Amino acid sequence: MIKLSACRNRPGRLALSLLLVSAVVISPVSAQDSSVFDETLKEATKGVAEAQYDLGVMYARGRGVSVDLSEAAGWFLKAAEQGHAIAQTVMAVMYENGDGVPQDIARAVEWYSKAAEQGRPAAQYKLGEFYSEGIVLKENKQESVAWYRKAAEQDHVHAQFSLGLMYSRGEGVAESASDAAIWFQKAAEQGHVDGQYRLGLMYAYGIGVSQDDSVSFNWIRKAAEQEMVEAQFSMGFMYDQGMGVVENNEEAVVWYRKAALQGNAHAQYELAVMYATGNGVPINAQEAVRWYRNAAEQGNASAQINLGILYENGVGVPRDATEAVRWYRKAAEQGNAKGMKSLGYAYAHGKGVPEDDVEAYRWYRASAELGHAEAQFSLGIMYQTGEGVAKDGAEAVRWYRMAAEQGLNDAQYNLAVHYDDGSGIPEDDAEAVRWFRTAAEQGHSLAQVDLGLMYFRGTGVQKDIVLAYVWTSLSAAQGNSRAIDQKEAIQLRMTASELEKAESLTQSYYERINQQ
Repeated sequence: MIKLSACRNRPGRLALSLLLVSAVVISPVSAQDSSVFDETLKEATKGVAEAQYDLGVMYARGRGVSVDLSEAAGWFLKAAEQGHAIAQTVMAVMYENGDGVPQDIARAVEWYSKAAEQGRPAAQYKLGEFYSEGIVLKENKQESVAWYRKAAEQDHVHAQFSLGLMYSRGEGVAESASDAAIWFQKAAEQGHVDGQYRLGLMYAYGIGVSQDDSVSFNWIRKAAEQEMVEAQFSMGFMYDQGMGVVENNEEAVVWYRKAALQGNAHAQYELAVMYATGNGVPINAQEAVRWYRNAAEQGNASAQINLGILYENGVGVPRDATEAVRWYRKAAEQGNAKGMKSLGYAYAHGKGVPEDDVEAYRWYRASAELGHAEAQFSLGIMYQTGEGVAKDGAEAVRWYRMAAEQGLNDAQYNLAVHYDDGSGIPEDDAEAVRWFRTAAEQGHSLAQVDLGLMYFRGTGVQKDIVLAYVWTSLSAAQGNSRAIDQKEAIQLRMTASELEKAESLTQSYYERINQQ
């Protein structure tokens, strides 16, 4: 599924100024007509509110006179004090931003309130915002919702989006995903980029609307085409996974790159993966390193690990175990289980750091406690051998079991051995057979030969020379010397019909195991 990314919920200062001044101010005056300025000044001086407002516009925009925001503010104020709603809104913006007047948020709120009471949607939206954030006014989510609703019902796009957010969060109103979707859609249909993205996510997850990947894709695409970086990343993901669109790795690369160039760490990581694997773009280890590094330097733990792996193996960069460890450590210190396991391995084997079993144990344990199967297995070995920690067979079994239950065949095999010889746990031949079989069915050569021996002897399972041969043959096919000798010994005790049946079963088992 697409990860939910944070959305912006308010326009920036410049955008807001343009919204409240440029968009709402419609003046009949020509920019070059100074005679109109003179006539407007005459009417404004007589106290005509509309003329005072128009004169403010002329000073603000330099129409028939040089731009003078201070003079503009003076005339807007005169009109506002006479109840001119648009002038009141403009004065609020000027006080909020400190344009032509000293910045004064409290005065801004006063003018927004006056304009809002007269039904100006932009002012209603701003009043909702001030109540929501507790700026000057005491925080009151219910009042915020009320003002957002008044503006939203007048098609104010930012208010529609903000009202959707309030419904989605249950702030000031009962939480309702369906109502959130309604308001996000209204904003989205007006081109609100965050509304489009949020609505796309809701369709992707089936939150408040019927799940529909195709509709999700269409809305997210609209946001992506407005250069929204999170939407561009999501587009890459949807093309990558074939969600709502036919899978297309080349298109995935296009969108991942757009987001990556805007600095999105997730996109940088995915683009690196595409270069590393050759999906949608020719394999290029150097490009993979470049993009992994960009993401890693932003703290992306997965990128840090993969960059470490490339340094460890000398792919796309000179082999450098010390540099590999440096990146593993960065991921580990973020609490990443795989990074911890990789750092533990480096200490256990002295790769890039001096060998230190105690440090290896510390990092393996941290990773294992987060559920990393390979770390759990490695921790089991350390308890079994007493390296870095006091030897403890029962603890070894406990960690092997955790890894085995996650499907790690090496752990399944070791657990079977402990049941077979009764070390760290009471001997149990049936359990030994169960775990040997589980590992053997995953292609584990040692488990296969030992399972064959259990069938040959009838230990923990009914004696069956045919299955003894089958499992031993599968192990022998992997080059296991013990299995090769064991196979010959078993074959000497088989009839021709048993051998024929065993050979047929071996082929069947081989195909099944290798199809996994």
